[in-house]
Amino acid sequence: MLRCDNHFTAGLRLSPGYAMSPLAIAVVAMSMSMDSLVASISRGAGLHRPRLVDALRTGLVFGCVEMTAPLLGWLAGIAASHYIAAVDHWIALILLTIVGSRMIVNALRREVDEAAVAEGRSFLILVVTAVGTSIDSMIVGVSLAFLQVNIVVVALAIGLSTFTFSTIGVMVGRLISVRFGRWAEVLGGLGLIGLGVAILFDHLTV
Repeated sequence: MLRCDNHFTAGLRLSPGYAMSPLAIAVVAMSMSMDSLVASISRGAGLHRPRLVDALRTGLVFGCVEMTAPLLGWLAGIAASHYIAAVDHWIALILLTIVGSRMIVNALRREVDEAAVAEGRSFLILVVTAVGTSIDSMIVGVSLAFLQVNIVVVALAIGLSTFTFSTIGVMVGRLISVRFGRWAEVLGGLGLIGLGVAILFDHLTV
């Protein structure tokens, strides 16, 4: 499906395949923001009277890390895409299903105060938490390497969505239960699984 002419433009000139619509990009961006939303809600609940600057700093760190992760995954996928083009749609389905299922299982198993380890104003803890929540975005980036998508647009959408949700999450963390974020993460996981099924269906019906 992909023709890797060079390392930097391969994802911008693709052969016919599943083209991500703006709605699909929005689903991916919001789904990838759910881990960060849960973590930021917990962080806001743990901070003593979080300030706007705390919320903005959290949103910026989470947003930048989440924006970088899919780019790294995409580069890894591009490197291997030439050899597995015949089954790329199945790989996309499997990866998105694994990530989505993992999000759902983790959300349902997570204790209400599990992410309390992220409390306090430590920048190191904030960065470590952001990296931990970005692993799923990197895996999704690998799957995006097999689709007709501009990875820069998707990465920016993920970063902006994560920044927004994380900033808001910190500010409302003391007002709502972490359980709310848990169910948002479940919905995000279902969205990714649905996207994977749509990719496979689109490929098999062409």
